[in-house]
Amino acid sequence: MTAIERLCGGWPRLVMFDLDGTLVDSVPDLAAAVDNMLAQLDRPAAGIAKVRDWVGNGAAVLVRRALADDLSGQGVDDALAAQGLALFEAAYASSHHATRVYPGALEFLRALHERGIPLALVTNKPSRFLPELLAQVGMAELFRWQVGGDTFAQKKPDPYALHWLLEQAGVRPEQALFVGDSRNDVLAAKAAKVPVAAVTYGYNHGESIASEAPDWLGDDLRLLLAVA
Repeated sequence: MTAIERLCGGWPRLVMFDLDGTLVDSVPDLAAAVDNMLAQLDRPAAGIAKVRDWVGNGAAVLVRRALADDLSGQGVDDALAAQGLALFEAAYASSHHATRVYPGALEFLRALHERGIPLALVTNKPSRFLPELLAQVGMAELFRWQVGGDTFAQKKPDPYALHWLLEQAGVRPEQALFVGDSRNDVLAAKAAKVPVAAVTYGYNHGESIASEAPDWLGDDLRLLLAVA
């Protein structure tokens, strides 16, 4: 029996994925857009290391963290935050060329897709960026559903999107799987009572995802298909 079958009591009938930090490393492009925004506002660059710790809660939160130069994102004027968000989104829309697929991620997606398992994307990234990015990394045709950070009023860690997808797919929580890299992903899955697999290599604000006690933890998604 494979690891994924053990998690779901058989092959899952729906697998939901986070994007950034789980399937793709988008931090180089996000950091470039953040630094572009900061430069236009006459502020010092943040750099990749800081942005790696700041991502995961959507573009608006990322911009506030960059403007505050702090994970809390507190103390930023709303008008400045709105200006910064517009500048960031314009810069990020212009290029995703430095984004890379993590080893094993595309093979894992294709293996599930070939088995006829419906796949869904649940990301806090604004939905306007998804079509071009997914096409660039060869994932455009793999997801039956794509939920962006602005698709619903609620974002992860709220489980709303997961509940909605379970209803769309007509499956029970225990028949599904959520795959992510951050505390938000694990909390959303647990709130929806969906088994959760987490990867070790992603973004979790500099903290180990192991502390969130996912149901499975590994450094390559292909390990979920390993027979043990």
